Amino acid sequence: MDCTWDSEAVYRALSAALAEAVQNAVKQKVPIGLNKSTSNLFRERTPVRKYKLDVRRLDRVLRISPETKTADVEGMTTYETLVEETLKFDLLPTVVPELKTITIGGAVSGLGIESSSFKYGLVHEAIEELDVLIGDGRIVTCTSSRNPDLFFGFPNSYGTLGYALRLRVRLVPVERYVHVAHSRFSHASEFFSEMCRLQEDHATDFLEGTVFGRNEMYMSQGRFSPDASQVSDYTQMAIYYRSIQRREDDWLTTKDYIWRWDTDWFWCSKHFGVQIPFIRFLARGALNSRNYQRLMRASQRLLPESTAMESVIQDVQIPSEHAEDFFNFILRKIGITPVWVCPFKTSGSSYDLCPFQKEHSYINFGFWDRVPAINGNSSYVKAIEHKIAELGGAKALYSTSCYDRDTFWSLFNKQRYEELKRAYDPYGLFADLYTKCVGRA
Repeated sequence: MDCTWDSEAVYRALSAALAEAVQNAVKQKVPIGLNKSTSNLFRERTPVRKYKLDVRRLDRVLRISPETKTADVEGMTTYETLVEETLKFDLLPTVVPELKTITIGGAVSGLGIESSSFKYGLVHEAIEELDVLIGDGRIVTCTSSRNPDLFFGFPNSYGTLGYALRLRVRLVPVERYVHVAHSRFSHASEFFSEMCRLQEDHATDFLEGTVFGRNEMYMSQGRFSPDASQVSDYTQMAIYYRSIQRREDDWLTTKDYIWRWDTDWFWCSKHFGVQIPFIRFLARGALNSRNYQRLMRASQRLLPESTAMESVIQDVQIPSEHAEDFFNFILRKIGITPVWVCPFKTSGSSYDLCPFQKEHSYINFGFWDRVPAINGNSSYVKAIEHKIAELGGAKALYSTSCYDRDTFWSLFNKQRYEELKRAYDPYGLFADLYTKCVGRA
């Protein structure tokens, strides 16, 4: 699928208009923000006057090349849209984040992960080229050899160095189905040891785990298959995460496997009552992350925030050798279950703002719930951050962070960030990383 002259022309026109808008913001000395239709941030933000860039129309797949196994996409393209197009060629991005509404630009400027990450790393490690609109109104094309400082500095910058307008994404061939085998473990040491061992199994295509309790953990190992003895459907009444406890083997279409977590927002749909069979039947056409986000944001606007409850929405990356220690901490100190567990291994490239060792194995822990507050709000988040630092890990910055400024910059390479900031946001129109991710700008 080649992009037509028209789509290329539209992209250039939209990009030029955005570049001009940034140049106007420079003249007016007004901070820059985005006017967009989707957001997967789960942290409070303080409203401030900003020059809004309307990026909503930059949401198309421009080109899919089966020969080079790449796709050129605009920055606001959702993975739902991209997967729909690439599957027509029996291809997928190497890593597809678990929710349909996540955008390619957002995943690369943050940290995107999924069950293929043990094989391919994080989302940004599958990007070959970017067009980035920077803070002086220029559009800079970057690769590992062309403007490499921006290419390796952009991931985990959260839009504080510029905005990705176009990205070239690496693709891989796929089969029609995915066979998933679920194995139960009763001891954390055996669970994490087997997870590390399976990362070296080249026949495995997907690998993740689900923790239901201290003595109930499941390893889910997925492999592509050209056929299936039976096919499950978790887009309507059946609930995927509950099937993990009940089935040793399962088959899904590749598309349904990719979006297996979206129907119930992992397990967070319970907060909206749609795991109750009667309500689920009535709502079955609206079970997806997009609608859950709308409900969540509406409740935040309409209902007063409870000081009795703390929102603990966190994704944490821990070196594999310390995974069992963090597992014990989560169950003892936080007490949230289920917990999503996803292994990944970093590449040999060094990304300046991603605080990971090269070619090292990590375990991502995802836990999302509201818990009774103790010792004031955010005490759980602060405890989690302290434990992460103790174990040499990191956390995704899409949700609440409580770091003090010195601790934050000790983790996220302040000197290198300031060099990039001077080069690509010389007028300081974008919030800096600490102000945006911790200070709620």
